[in-house]
Formats: sequence, structure tokens, C-alpha cells
Amino acid sequence: MGYPSSEISPVSSLISKELFDTIFLHKDDDACPAKNFYTYDPFINASGCFPKFCRTGSLTKRKREIAAFLGQISYETSGWWPNATDGPYAWGLCYKEEISPKNDYCNSSNQEWPCFPGKSYKGRGPIQITWNFNYGPARKALGFDGLKNPEIVANSSLIAFKTALWFLMSEQKPKPSCHNVMVGRYIPTKADKEANRTVGYGLLTNIINRHECGNPNDRRFNDRIGYFQRC
Repeated sequence: MGYPSSEISPVSSLISKELFDTIFLHKDDDACPAKNFYTYDPFINASGCFPKFCRTGSLTKRKREIAAFLGQISYETSGWWPNATDGPYAWGLCYKEEISPKNDYCNSSNQEWPCFPGKSYKGRGPIQITWNFNYGPARKALGFDGLKNPEIVANSSLIAFKTALWFLMSEQKPKPSCHNVMVGRYIPTKADKEANRTVGYGLLTNIINRHECGNPNDRRFNDRIGYFQRC
């Protein structure tokens, strides 16, 4: 059973600045292009715009949700390499935008969220939001011009964290929201059951990047698990 968010402590009660900086131990190293970008206060301020984030259900569910979120953004922004100092999973939030994207991630057939000439909708921010059909809805929900000025996601820490939390909290039809999956408010469909998808971190990964799922030997999926376990 869930509880009214007004009766539950804020996200800062689950993760202090000290713990945040410990999880993302090397995010401000010179080796990280995002040095000094992903700071604690913008994260906490952004979380306040999503009153259900880590404020739904029992304390156990709330802790699991924030660990899942931090694990996923760690992977998406990782400065990963096998012999990294303190281990590869200590290098989350190292990047704020995709390096050498393969294309501009413009789906020209999507007329609802048209691309603007010369703009790239490559991965940016903690969740590496990608494609015009994500920048467009994020723009509508968060109030920034994601189609004309997608670069702002890599220039504003607050907006960067907001895009990541927006993605987590929003339903990605036909997929459920990551939030509902992590707090147990999603009932697996027939298709989920046939694909052996159960509610939890694996289904969350499927929502974010389905191409990594279905292969237990896929390094990418196992790395996501490693980041989750670290958190």
C-alpha cells in the first residue's frame, strides 16, 4: 500500500550529499568531461519537481527506486574501463553528452515533434535522453525548448536531472513508466510473461534499452546490474 507523498520525507533523507559524492566517486575528476556538472543540489532540486519519485510506498521500495535510478544513470554516463581506479562502477556521471554520435537521432517521420535543421538529438544528461520524440515531450513537460535548443540539457545541471527524472516517471507507451515498475504498481502483460519479463530492475532496463535484454552474457546488461548493486 502506498502513502501520500506529503507524509513522506524528501529524497534528501534517503541520500545525503556525502553518500551521493561517494557513489559518484570520480565524477569531478579531470578525466571526466562532465567535471563539476552533476552536483548534488540540482539533483535534489529536480527531484522536488516529481513528488512521487522515491516518495511512494514503503521505505524499502523507496530505497530500491533511488538505487535503481542511480544505477541506471551511472551506467548511461560511465567513464567505464576494466582496470579503473576503485573499480569501473565508481565512474558514473562522467559524461554529460554522447561522444561521436552515429547520427543526429532525428526521426523525420515524427511530425508531432519535428526536428530543427542543424540540431542533434544525441544522448545528453544523466539518462542520455535521445531522439526528437523524447526531446519534444520533455520540452512540453519541463518547459524548455528541447527541439530548438537541445544543447541546454548538457549546459544546465538542473534541466539535465529533470530530463532524467521525467523519463523515469513518464509512461513510454506501450511500455510502463520506470517508476511504476520499481514501486510494484505495474502488472506484467501477457507479452511480458511470454518474454519472461518480471517486475524489477530487469524490466526497468528493458524500458530504457530493450536491445540489451534477453542475453545474460551481454556485458552491458551485467554492467547495469553492477552499478545497481554498488548503489
